[in-house]
Amino acid sequence: MNKHEPLGRKLDLRHGRVDLSHGSGGRAMARLIADVFHAAFDNDWLRAGNDQAAFDIPGGRMAMTTDGYVVSPLFFPGGDIGKLAVHGTINDIAMAGARPLHMSASFIIEEGFPLADLSRIAQSMGEASREAGVPIVTGDTKVVERGKADGVFISTACVGVVPAGLELSGDKARPGDVILLSGAIGDHGVAVMSKRENLSFETEVLSDTAALHELVAAMVAAAGASIRLMRDPTRGGLAATLNEVAHQSKVGAQIDEASIPVAPQVAAACELLGLDPLFVANEGKLVAIVAPEAADALLAVMRAHPLGARSARIGEIVADEHCFVQMTTRFGGGRIIDWLSGEQLPRIC
Repeated sequence: MNKHEPLGRKLDLRHGRVDLSHGSGGRAMARLIADVFHAAFDNDWLRAGNDQAAFDIPGGRMAMTTDGYVVSPLFFPGGDIGKLAVHGTINDIAMAGARPLHMSASFIIEEGFPLADLSRIAQSMGEASREAGVPIVTGDTKVVERGKADGVFISTACVGVVPAGLELSGDKARPGDVILLSGAIGDHGVAVMSKRENLSFETEVLSDTAALHELVAAMVAAAGASIRLMRDPTRGGLAATLNEVAHQSKVGAQIDEASIPVAPQVAAACELLGLDPLFVANEGKLVAIVAPEAADALLAVMRAHPLGARSARIGEIVADEHCFVQMTTRFGGGRIIDWLSGEQLPRIC
């Protein structure tokens, strides 16, 4: 063995495939971790080679989240499972108004998975975490037999710190509060579905996957305690998010269809696929419920940020003991927006 390569020969990242030895805890596994994950996520914590990461934390309340990603296909217009895992996990922390600090990532990989694809996913995660300023500081790798998984599954966790005096929660919406949406809905779900079904459109639909913590920081700096809560409308889309808030806060919601931004190509794709954009997943949008006196100023702050340029006021919280979400349609009629029944788009994140 080359004394300069104590882990043995480097992996063939172009033609090689994952085998069971890559999850055995031996030299092959160490080589996989070094050549794929350490190369993609490189930072001081990973270089220390420990089973955990120890770090200093700033003052304030801590926030923590965990998530799993099983999206199919693994690569889609505008992103991939790796980028999605980083952005989605950061956004869960950001919805508490927190500043994300550090992430972990765990991989369950199917035997026979191409090393080129694994490296591409890891590189995408590394780039996304560096762009967000949220390093992946620890992780784990497991390999399962062929047919016991579907390529690769990723589990993540993230910790962050909440500014003093800020407490956002789904039970804090009150009648009269304003509902703000940070941009057009449905992009992610349609991008994934179009790839899955081999559909092409005149204008390509790209996933909106993005880390929202900088937008959130600007919102918190501007409005602070006037923000009741924030949510990212992922699985189940805007409809599920508003229903969750209504039931947590024991209120209703009244929204205006004409005020909800939807890209024309997304609307057309949803019509073709028999989908309702209200129920389609997003990965780079947020919903904010805010006190009415702060709504206009907060909307201006959101629109000044690149990720909130198409922000809109889409409705308000109302008193309703039935906790209904109702929508005024473009034609002036009314419609109840209920919970999603069944699974409209499986394996979307």
